[in-house]
Amino acid sequence: MEPFNEDKYEKAKKKVKEIKGFYTHLTVYLLINLFLLLAQLGFFSGTLRTGMPTWGYFTTPFFWGIGLFFHGLYVFKDHFPLLKDWEERKIKEFMEKEEQEFQDTYKDS
Repeated sequence: MEPFNEDKYEKAKKKVKEIKGFYTHLTVYLLINLFLLLAQLGFFSGTLRTGMPTWGYFTTPFFWGIGLFFHGLYVFKDHFPLLKDWEERKIKEFMEKEEQEFQDTYKDS
């Protein structure tokens, strides 16, 4: 068994905190938007509204949902191989570029 590594522990702890934050965000999103939907339909006033809803009904869930989507992408980026591969390729690309610039600088000297 591998010895205890403080860095790995802190990294795992941070990841768990990020995931917990996302699920809290998702729960608040669902609860608030359910409440807003019921209020807009007139559920709390005792009379249910009928007819076609306007765009105003959907603006909060739509734009908040976009933010929630990007929050999820950030938190679960390790689960998306395309994003992880892109990140690794970019890191490698920048490292190679710096190495090449370093070699070019000292080659001329």
